[in-house]
Amino acid sequence: MSTARRTLLAVVIGAAIIGAAALWWNMSRPAPQAPVAAAPAPAAAPAVPESAAAPAEPVIQYPVEAPSAQALPLKAADMGTVLTDLLGRKAVLEFLALDEFPRRLVATVDNLGRSHAPPMLWPIKPMPGRFMVEERAGGSVINADNSQRYTPLVLLAESVDAGKAVDLYIRMYPLLQQVYEELGYPKAYFNDRLIAVIDQLLATPGADEPIQVHLTEVKGTVASLQPWVRYEFVNPAFESLSAGQKIMLRVGSVNERRLKAKLSAVRQQLIKRVVPR
Repeated sequence: MSTARRTLLAVVIGAAIIGAAALWWNMSRPAPQAPVAAAPAPAAAPAVPESAAAPAEPVIQYPVEAPSAQALPLKAADMGTVLTDLLGRKAVLEFLALDEFPRRLVATVDNLGRSHAPPMLWPIKPMPGRFMVEERAGGSVINADNSQRYTPLVLLAESVDAGKAVDLYIRMYPLLQQVYEELGYPKAYFNDRLIAVIDQLLATPGADEPIQVHLTEVKGTVASLQPWVRYEFVNPAFESLSAGQKIMLRVGSVNERRLKAKLSAVRQQLIKRVVPR
């Protein structure tokens, strides 16, 4: 696979391994009350200037520059064709979930900075195999071989030029921002969220290996068909981390260092492309 074909996949890998899929606002109104017949009319309240009543618009920290005339923004209908052209059919079939790809990418980035990032929403297919543990005298620990599941994606991410990855991200940005607003953030800026999540992942604390884990208790008589999805960190400080930071710990220390190096390079390129204010 050429460097150009691998570029967009690096952005996706960084988002999926490194980022609720949406924030839905359920608003209701109280039932109107019948007017009191004998109540005197209230005095007119002084008019409030519209500028003072309207909430302040959030400040954008990292505004993205517009795509060049030679690199037109991508549309949702273009994604399947563009991804196949850039990455090749084999890579797309092996790694990507193409249905609603922009929405998956945006939701995953946002969720990686929260407590839970549902795998069914990832733009990348889950890695083969399952989470592995090893039983020791002190309890269960993450099996050292577990990190090998993630190595192919990590190696692919390392092979991609961060600058070219950001070039394609900028072409995608108008569509990503639109999706971010549709997911419940009409006044938020997706690039700010992306950089904040990258910073959070880079701040993932180091951990001495092997890392201790334990199964969460499930009450009832029905046996769990996938008990490996119920493992939690024994260390409460690790268990309180975001979903993305927990993934960073689970992929193993070697993969974590490699991912942090690539994320740092992508972040530097993102900052270079910020429009001066």
